[in-house]
Amino acid sequence: MDLKYLPYIKSPKDLKNYSKKELEAISSELREYIVSTVSEIGGHLASTLGVIELTTALHYVYNAPDDKIVWDTGHQAYAHKVLTGRFESLNTIRKYKGLNPFLKQSESKYDVFGAGHASTSISAALGIASARDLNNQNFKVISVIGDGALTGGLSYEAINNAGSLKKQLLVILNDNEMSISPNVGAIRNYLRKISTNRVYNYARNKVGKILGSLPKQLNFIGTFVRRVELSIKNFVFPITIFEDLGFRYFGPIDGHNLNELINTLESIKDLSGPVVLHISTKKGKGLEIAENDPVKYHGVKAQDGNKNKSTISSPPIFQNVFGSLCCNLAEENKDIVCITAAMKEGTGLVGFSEKFPDRFFDVGIAEAHATTFAAGLSTAKKIPIVAIYSTFLQRAYDQVIHDIAIQKLPVIFCLDRSGIAGEDGATHHGALDISYMRCIQGMTVTAPKDGNELRNLLYTAIDNKTGPFSIRYPKESSIAFDEGISGEVLKIGSWEVLNRGNNVVILAVGSMVNKAIDIAKKLENNNMSCEVVNCRFIKPMDKDYLNDSLRNFSKIITLEEGVINGGFGEGIAAWLSDNNAKNDLLNIGLPNNFVDHGPRKVLLEEVGLDYESLTEKVLSFINS
Repeated sequence: MDLKYLPYIKSPKDLKNYSKKELEAISSELREYIVSTVSEIGGHLASTLGVIELTTALHYVYNAPDDKIVWDTGHQAYAHKVLTGRFESLNTIRKYKGLNPFLKQSESKYDVFGAGHASTSISAALGIASARDLNNQNFKVISVIGDGALTGGLSYEAINNAGSLKKQLLVILNDNEMSISPNVGAIRNYLRKISTNRVYNYARNKVGKILGSLPKQLNFIGTFVRRVELSIKNFVFPITIFEDLGFRYFGPIDGHNLNELINTLESIKDLSGPVVLHISTKKGKGLEIAENDPVKYHGVKAQDGNKNKSTISSPPIFQNVFGSLCCNLAEENKDIVCITAAMKEGTGLVGFSEKFPDRFFDVGIAEAHATTFAAGLSTAKKIPIVAIYSTFLQRAYDQVIHDIAIQKLPVIFCLDRSGIAGEDGATHHGALDISYMRCIQGMTVTAPKDGNELRNLLYTAIDNKTGPFSIRYPKESSIAFDEGISGEVLKIGSWEVLNRGNNVVILAVGSMVNKAIDIAKKLENNNMSCEVVNCRFIKPMDKDYLNDSLRNFSKIITLEEGVINGGFGEGIAAWLSDNNAKNDLLNIGLPNNFVDHGPRKVLLEEVGLDYESLTEKVLSFINS
């Protein structure tokens, strides 16, 4: 690719050497380079394409890293990475040991605040602005937040606080009507009402033409004309929600008009107090297929050079099995409803939303609300299935305990992306859910070994009326799933012995069960007898097996794709201690540190949860 500008931009300061016409060319190169690179290696695409001009304008007007630009979520910041000295390494993004898919403080001084979850930027920016004032420093703070992130309650807590503190802070609202899925709710409708008001936008266009035609020596008139614009805005919209909360509001302006962005940012950058700049953008801008289908092109996979792929069909991934099962269950039971937090596609619920639109609820990026909303449904005798990624449910922990567990409500939590989630990295690895769910009183915690067992656990959860029920599963193949099989209600707390043996037992959870079976076969080839137990119920544990069988083994091994601290293995250790058992115990799980990004297979090898590493650990333990 023949690039005229990007290879020579080593920092944002270099942008200031170019004319506005050249900045437009730089923006075009950014879009072309990112499309070319991400199409080849995979990664987030449509979100970054929507903020190319904004990114260029921000780094032209402001002086990063002295001025602090805080990006919400971070998957929209690929262009930011390119303009801040990472042009040559963009082709490593999301790769093992390569650039982080989001923002990471340790990666660059320009990455002010790391985030992989949404709605955090205004809170973080307000904290930075407050520290600035306490330290008597003088720099600007900018938060870039998508309208999708405004469906999260954290953003409103921050807006409320910022309007009260009156710190200098610019919040740029990137309004593209999209999260990953199309945005939902009253806020979306409110922003659309502002953006589509014909009277206001006609007046704004006239004002823009007047300002654009002014000679430089009459720039002072621009201040007066902008005041006229503000008066027009206040006449058409006597007050916006942002102004009501203490912000000065400007916009909406065209987020793809580089000149308008630069002029507006320069006009408002020295205003004191909190300011909202509302920009309208198109997710996937500049790539027609992404503009037409921003959901599909939110993220793209790497090109596969293997032209000789096997045509043998493989089992569906867990999220698709879950979606199919929910449809089947809802056909049988009219009280079943499904809830997700702006992750309809990621959790496999597209089919359910189309088949049962009245029983499907996408609440936006609002996991805490989703949880208490489910609690309300449960009190009215509905059967809520809450589908949320493992790490995203962390944001609703208080609601899980206070609103559901204490009231013993039978809400079903289905935790996608449990364990190692792959290229999205530490913010998305579901390492903690076994520990954080296991310690909640009255919570049933489970993990299926395959798709067929996921069906049985869902049937069991629906039959259960004693309290909340959680099911965790990874981002990978379901191993085995037969469409025509009927579901079975399992005994709560029952385990399944898959391989009988003596002396050594492996107690395996979820994704580790099939690996345990393979390890047992390896041991048998070495004349060692190993029992394998599918511990599908992490809590409660199988009391019959613990009391009748566990003491018979001199060596006990637990396998789980979660942190050991507070995990299933520690539950076994506690039982052995409480019962004065003297068995040797080895707990194997994820390490007590955050795991970086990379392919799931590679990361499992890194943390020692691949077959070879597990076999080596087991043999070493047995022979010790």
